[in-house]
Amino acid sequence: MTALAQNLSINWKCRHTWRRASKNTMWCLLGCSIGDFGTIAFFQFTGIPWPTLAIMTLAIINGLLTSIALETFILSRQMSLKLAFNTAIGMSIISMVSMEAAMNVVDVLLTGGAMLTWWVVPIMLLAGFLTPLPYNYWRLKALGKSCH
Repeated sequence: MTALAQNLSINWKCRHTWRRASKNTMWCLLGCSIGDFGTIAFFQFTGIPWPTLAIMTLAIINGLLTSIALETFILSRQMSLKLAFNTAIGMSIISMVSMEAAMNVVDVLLTGGAMLTWWVVPIMLLAGFLTPLPYNYWRLKALGKSCH
């Protein structure tokens, strides 16, 4: 059986793996949201007239940085700080970028720009959680890789 066929034939009904993937995704979502929401809130509250695309790009970058920082902190309780940082950096960038992109696309589609409102935040978080979850499940099942 080829590697591709083997990856496609994984068991998508494993509750244990879905729970683990969900836990990993939630930690990533927390880290990404801190930087992402903080950046958007900064521009929203200060009124600095940056283009929406520039704000969203900075929000994604800051979300990635805060996610890596949070993961490094969490992992540093289990390993050396250097190894924790290297593991956090080596996490799936695909998962983090897809999460950030989903959150920001939802924000732009629902508010018309980089704007946090009480009703859009839960929708952004849901999109940010659901978008990378199947990939994180696959990563655990097919590759045996996770960050926790």
